[in-house]
Amino acid sequence: MSGHSHWATIKRKKSAADAKKGALFTRLAREITLAARQGGGDPSTNVRLELAIQKARANNMPKENIERAIRRGTGEDKEASNFEELTLEGYGPHGVAIMVDCVTDNRNRTIADLRHAFSRAGGNLAEAGAVAWQFDRKAYFSFPSSQMSYDRAFELAVVAGADDVIDSGESIEIIAPVDAFKIISDALHQAGVAPDEAGLRMIPKQEIELDTDAIVTVLRFVETLEDLDDVQEVYHNVKLSNEALAAFEA
Repeated sequence: MSGHSHWATIKRKKSAADAKKGALFTRLAREITLAARQGGGDPSTNVRLELAIQKARANNMPKENIERAIRRGTGEDKEASNFEELTLEGYGPHGVAIMVDCVTDNRNRTIADLRHAFSRAGGNLAEAGAVAWQFDRKAYFSFPSSQMSYDRAFELAVVAGADDVIDSGESIEIIAPVDAFKIISDALHQAGVAPDEAGLRMIPKQEIELDTDAIVTVLRFVETLEDLDDVQEVYHNVKLSNEALAAFEA
């Protein structure tokens, strides 16, 4: 139940890019709004909202922005946009399987934007289910290794029914069944651990191997998708190498 993940590297790069173009607060606000809409505006009884607020605070989002996003979710803000969650799937460069989680107030616009991006990259959007079968939706947690040792995290995760615990050097990641999300979240909270990320993610059942140039092409395409306003997360089934990550970051 151990291995190495490059997600933290990609996540840091993505966060920096989001902050630079001013999109991070928008994404965080939409996440808070949806969480409040689905589970109510009280974070003490709404785990998803609590985690969304924690993420917003960790990224220095102003308190008034957080409160406004909650009001939009609970319906107190009558001028709020009617956001909905949308997951699209397709094949990108080199036939890579791609899953895209979106939050949008205009489904047609979002689909058109993604179809254009896929087409320009030589890929295509697929019908629902054509790609999704290659992924499993899992609970995912990532936190600094300074907050908890790998051995302690492994013990906690096993008791909670996790599938995998990954030591990524600066961070530790836990992957678990969706129904174990709250159990692990509560256990980490009780242990004084504040995750950098906690939520649900699409995990590929099997990764494909490509050469360095091909991986860089795929990562650039993923970055293009992430730059779209309505895109929250992008998942793929490429096995990343240190060489490819170094080339991409360069």
